[in-house]
Amino acid sequence: MEHTSKPLGTFYGVGVGPGDPELLTLKAVRVLEACPVLAAPQTASGEMTALRIARQVVDLEKKTLLPLFFTMSRDREKQRAAHRSAADAVRPYLDAGQDVAMAILGDVSIFSTYCYLMDILREEGFPCAMIPGVPSFCAVAARLGRSLTQANTPLHILPGGGEGLGETLDLPGTKVLMKSGKNYPWLLEKLERRGLLDQAGMVENCGLPGERVFSSLGEKPESSGYFTTIILP
Repeated sequence: MEHTSKPLGTFYGVGVGPGDPELLTLKAVRVLEACPVLAAPQTASGEMTALRIARQVVDLEKKTLLPLFFTMSRDREKQRAAHRSAADAVRPYLDAGQDVAMAILGDVSIFSTYCYLMDILREEGFPCAMIPGVPSFCAVAARLGRSLTQANTPLHILPGGGEGLGETLDLPGTKVLMKSGKNYPWLLEKLERRGLLDQAGMVENCGLPGERVFSSLGEKPESSGYFTTIILP
């Protein structure tokens, strides 16, 4: 893609942590304050959770806020179309020389929509930069008071809402099941079959309104939250 001689804006991905505004890094705050345009995923109900977190630390009053819409469909073509549409929404600001910061829950490199847009825009010649944040599963482990790794213990980060977990639950070491709300009943069944309910801990909406903490799943607490993270020893 050809660009004018005017300097291009940079597309930043900024991890804002899982919910507690005190977990934003100094660098994340600095970049969010410096960028004139702030983008973030917006749900069908109009919620922009990542910006709601950032707003508690950064003054957004004079910023241009850019909502980005992503499909929840697992259809690859629909996903690619949504990523293309979001990149198209960001591009005019970058072409105009304005830096854009996309606020992302948790860390920007873990199951992050930013990375799909980054790949598209970087290929088109736009500068991109990733600002790491506190991963949600680290905040969950701290909330549960658990260590994730010891000595040579491996750590596995698994999409709890995805298909085909099956044998991955039997991997050695600690397993983190992220965004487990959709598959929660199925996961309870699998964990009960393996005798792991008492050892499993769970946090729903860590650092967000409605946070719930369960040090054990032995009593099979109900969960309907999208941001549900389970940790297995």
